[in-house]
Amino acid sequence: MTVLPAPLRITIAGASSLLGKEVTELIGSSDLPAHELRLLDDVALEGTLMEAAGEPALIRGLGPGGFDGARLVFFTGLAEFTARHWAEAERAGAAVIDLSGGLSGVRGALPSIPALDPLLEPARPAPRHLVRAPNAAVIVAAAISVALRLLPVRRITATIFHSVSESGQPGIDELEAQTASLLSFQPIPREVFDAQVAFNLLDRYGDSCREQLDDVRARISRELSDYLGYRAPMPAVQVIQAPVFYGAAFSAGVEFDGPLPVDSIQRALEAAGVVVDADSPSNATAAGSAEIHVTLRADSNLPMIWWIWGAVDNVRLAAQNAVRIAERICAADD
Repeated sequence: MTVLPAPLRITIAGASSLLGKEVTELIGSSDLPAHELRLLDDVALEGTLMEAAGEPALIRGLGPGGFDGARLVFFTGLAEFTARHWAEAERAGAAVIDLSGGLSGVRGALPSIPALDPLLEPARPAPRHLVRAPNAAVIVAAAISVALRLLPVRRITATIFHSVSESGQPGIDELEAQTASLLSFQPIPREVFDAQVAFNLLDRYGDSCREQLDDVRARISRELSDYLGYRAPMPAVQVIQAPVFYGAAFSAGVEFDGPLPVDSIQRALEAAGVVVDADSPSNATAAGSAEIHVTLRADSNLPMIWWIWGAVDNVRLAAQNAVRIAERICAADD
């Protein structure tokens, strides 16, 4: 009698978050082998109903032994939650994939972007136990840098237009409430951002905000430095809070040593998996796609400078990258 192997147990820790829901959905269409999904979160969320692989599934509270038997654990919630529990998952024998930033600074936890990793030299081996899955802003800036690394780049600057979905469901709820309040001439709620986000652009939040935009910028720059090292040009990054719910737009300025034809820039970007569109992309048109969409425009005064305007589905891009990391881990173990 043939004995079938036990299904691969995959645990989503922080399953109720936007990233947790997206990772759960993408696993169902991934190349991961036959698997069993376990959804975990804070005890207060125990019993919450979600959809997993087309079937209803309940979130369990994370208690003792919650990671037992797991081969892969995705941390998709708050960084503080990850910092408290990642070691438990590692001790249980699981490979840990962190989308929350909770493994930042943890020795041996390396960032990975499978779409770009093979293009960089020296190439890193497939990740094994502790892996940092960067957010969309890091993936975008890294993709531009890696794509153009063989061209005569002098400098790259990138401005990321941050959506409130980066602050999770509370950020989305606050933008919605602020919009309704302003349209009805009522005081706006400020519990998340401590600032007016609706109908506004910001380069900083209010003083009582849990995470400042300066912290976001610093984390993106640190992740870029950790990932790129000296293997590709280091972009300078600015982050602006935009009054949008989902998706992220960005504008990158690339200065070359001299004028370059658009074809050479387009070919370099496409070789790194960036989609160059004739039409201008937006966070709305990028919704539901795990690709980076851009359009190119030469500067009218300085012929050595090209502008790259683009947009991504920030949640889908980050989640897809994490699932690709998991596929690479499983392929290395076979």
